[in-house]
Amino acid sequence: MTQPASAARQDAPNLVKTPPQQEPKGSGPAFGLRLDLRNLSLLGVLAALIVVGGFTKPDEFLAISNLQLVLTQASIIGVVTVGMTFVITSGGIDLSVGAMVALASVWATTLATQEYGFAGILFTAIVVGVGCGLVNGVLIAYGGLVPFIATIAMLASARGLALQITDGKTQIVTVDSVLDLGVKDAYVLGIPPLVLIFAAVVVIGWLVLNRTTFGRRTFAVGGNPEAARLAGIDVRRQRLYLYVLSGLCCGIAAFMLIVLAGSGQNTNGNLYELDAIAAAIIGGTLLSGGRGTVVGSVLGVLIFTTITNIFALNNLETAVQQIAKGAIIVVAVLVQHHTLRRRGQT
Repeated sequence: MTQPASAARQDAPNLVKTPPQQEPKGSGPAFGLRLDLRNLSLLGVLAALIVVGGFTKPDEFLAISNLQLVLTQASIIGVVTVGMTFVITSGGIDLSVGAMVALASVWATTLATQEYGFAGILFTAIVVGVGCGLVNGVLIAYGGLVPFIATIAMLASARGLALQITDGKTQIVTVDSVLDLGVKDAYVLGIPPLVLIFAAVVVIGWLVLNRTTFGRRTFAVGGNPEAARLAGIDVRRQRLYLYVLSGLCCGIAAFMLIVLAGSGQNTNGNLYELDAIAAAIIGGTLLSGGRGTVVGSVLGVLIFTTITNIFALNNLETAVQQIAKGAIIVVAVLVQHHTLRRRGQT
């Protein structure tokens, strides 16, 4: 009995070292080259879209006010996408992000909450987002539920609760200090405050994912959970933290949406899960986990937001926009699958 135990201990280090998915994907010259090429290609797509927008609607699309609007709209879904990038990198999925944004936005704009002013609205939005993420994390990490099922349940519950709170009505924000963040007088060097918040979240997200132990553990859990466990990582706790992080990002995004819209509605965040997942995928984050990039996800968000803006300026139907987004997701997943097969990883 002693011999197998000793052999198992000798094999354990090999299990930790051999799987390529376990090592942080932000390191290594080969990965760095692939990442740069992907980001350059995404920048090329974004540049092409800007040319298309400038050609079809030069006066409207290239106007400073429109570019500010594109960046502002990208900021809200972008913050959600940063959290989604962490979750997908760990091998999970969160289909409830849009519903969590809706619930946080309506809970933070009730009359009782608005009595506490700016701090009350911000605090409530973040707490509701974190609370929903905590529920998701507990159900998935310690309850054993599949992420798809747990987050679908949260999606239905959060949407239902948001509808119950608002009774289907729009809740108008009357707190001036919140509304002032959305006016042009609050812009810093022509940059909307919401864009600055998004930039801060992106920088923090990049540093956490690529320069901290938390980020390395996220890559390890997504690449090979068993190897991560043998390496001493508490896989369940890490997954819990990741869904809480996703909820935190949703809470921040809900506050930003309140500032932009000046109200809270149960329909807020509609299809945010589609946009966030799509942006992360085309940015280079693997659905199977083990690889993720915040910079790529941001470029993905900018691409989708620019597409939406161009479609809107050219009076194309919303259905066409959704079809285009769906097609992009399919193409991105097929490219990922084909690339992995060529490398012998699937």
